[in-house]
Amino acid sequence: MRIVVAVLVLGLVILFHEFGHFLLARLNHVKVLEFAIGMGPKLISFKKGETVFALRLLPFGGSCSMLGEDNSEEVDEKGSFQKAPLISRVLIVAAGPLFNFLLALVGSMILIGAAGACPADVTEVPADSPAAEAGLCEGDLIVRYDGMGIANGNQLYFDMMVDDIPLDLVRLTVNRNGEKIDLSYVPETETEYKLGIYYDDAGNDSGIEITQFTNKSALKDAGLMTGDILTGINEHLICNSADLALFLEENPLDGTPLTISYIHNKHELTAENVVPRNTTRAYLGFYYNLELQKQDFFGWLKYSFAEVRYWFHVVIKSLASLINGTFGIRDLSGPVGIVNTIGDAYQEASSHGIGTTLLTLLNFVILLSANLGVMNLIPFPALDGGRLFLYLIEAIRRKKPSPRIESMVNIAGFVVLMAFMVYITIHDIIKLL
Repeated sequence: MRIVVAVLVLGLVILFHEFGHFLLARLNHVKVLEFAIGMGPKLISFKKGETVFALRLLPFGGSCSMLGEDNSEEVDEKGSFQKAPLISRVLIVAAGPLFNFLLALVGSMILIGAAGACPADVTEVPADSPAAEAGLCEGDLIVRYDGMGIANGNQLYFDMMVDDIPLDLVRLTVNRNGEKIDLSYVPETETEYKLGIYYDDAGNDSGIEITQFTNKSALKDAGLMTGDILTGINEHLICNSADLALFLEENPLDGTPLTISYIHNKHELTAENVVPRNTTRAYLGFYYNLELQKQDFFGWLKYSFAEVRYWFHVVIKSLASLINGTFGIRDLSGPVGIVNTIGDAYQEASSHGIGTTLLTLLNFVILLSANLGVMNLIPFPALDGGRLFLYLIEAIRRKKPSPRIESMVNIAGFVVLMAFMVYITIHDIIKLL
């Protein structure tokens, strides 16, 4: 059941994307030859009007094939994509990502309306902290952090987890009773040896689950991955976070190599000679809200858009972190990994009731919609963004590129994307073994 639900969630996101292309094609009088969900051989198909609607075997991806779309040769027939005005082609291609953004917004409005929002309110400022000396007050709403606009508390948490807190200067802009105030201070720091992980209890005293790695993490370098469950250090059993805290209190890390026992996809493994890193860490100096809070109408509207903005930020910053090396290729997930993650989340949420389950799945719809929309706007051949980039060149030159050359570029891009997808899929499968 978990796999079926996960495939349905992924299928909904893909369906909305392709429906955007389909609807704008029809509105611009371009013939749609086939509207398909999935890839590979057809399972079910029927024809209505000039369009074949199909469900294909592999539940990943989809297509909205239009007359003359491949650009391999000129098509003079009425309704050809090639013969459509430039503005029509732009609207048709851009509609897929835009419909994903629309789905993410609708999902966010339902989620915020049902569960509440997570405003980045300051909840506590210790009296002797640098933040207090800089003038930060309880009740302030953080709207900018380190030069970046903050949509909600989750974004503030995400940014600090990815980039760490600046060691030299923390810069904030807060909203206090409708007035925006800029604050800055030098944070307190501490240098000590670290394993380089964030974690939660795995449940049932089965260990601690790694939820994220810090920059230059010793455990990440040793081959552990997010989702792995740490169960022991130097033959000391670690059943929960209290056990880990007790071990570190009795055995302070000093750079001595450790032996780490952990579980990876139900396999018990051991990492030898794991050397903790001497790490300097800054402390924020205040506490902020990470709890959901019910909103009035204007708050609901504001934080619905903020939720979408937050997920856009996550996707874009994750891409940047992949490029600069903060995240590695093994941190990526393809369709297999996505389906497995959704399935696991569904299984966990289902024990807490139908309401929690639906909200959990809705959160995945928002995340995947934002992800698919942003990724498709990357100006790479075969992606929507690649086509839009070519249309931009066409608008500047006032001349269409050679259909054959454009086709070759898109085919080459498609081959590269498929090769990358196969690699990521194989990597996903290995992680499951």
